[in-house]
Amino acid sequence: MTMLRTAALAGAALMVAGAAFAAPLKLKPANPQPSGLKSGLAVEYVYPLDVKTLRQAERYLKEAKPGTPLKGLDYRDTAQGEKTLTSKQAEHVVAGITGYVKFDSAGTYTIEFLTNDGLDAKIGGQEVGYFDGRQSCRETPAVQVEVPQAGWYPVDITYFQRVGTSCLLMKAGQGAPDWMPDSAFGYK
Repeated sequence: MTMLRTAALAGAALMVAGAAFAAPLKLKPANPQPSGLKSGLAVEYVYPLDVKTLRQAERYLKEAKPGTPLKGLDYRDTAQGEKTLTSKQAEHVVAGITGYVKFDSAGTYTIEFLTNDGLDAKIGGQEVGYFDGRQSCRETPAVQVEVPQAGWYPVDITYFQRVGTSCLLMKAGQGAPDWMPDSAFGYK
């Protein structure tokens, strides 16, 4: 019986390890490909009394108002009291971010984000960055994606910052990920 249990546990461990090496997520390009985009990303903000989870953030976004567009996704860790992204305040901020990111060539990319606090990031219809909670500026797990063709891919991000400092950055690359330049983002 112990041998059967050991074999079952070993089999389960192999299945979990296999899932970690699953095929890259296939992104869907925007169809049709947009033209005449403005540089950056569109953003809507809401300022709740408190926010601790992505579920709360998504509910609050129903009442969000347009904010100053983001220049891209390169918002380094702030100092205490500095405003979050392009919002009006430093703390208790929920942002809904939309637009497009451009990949210059087809292939397999690694994508990761740095976030403080919660993040649900989708590109080309796939979840590529996720953290549901509060933390200092830290990386999300790297995700491998398949970009089937060069061009624009839709971006849809829910982000929240509770208290303290804030950050939101994106890295991507074929091979080791690198900081995404602001020029890679556009919105209508």
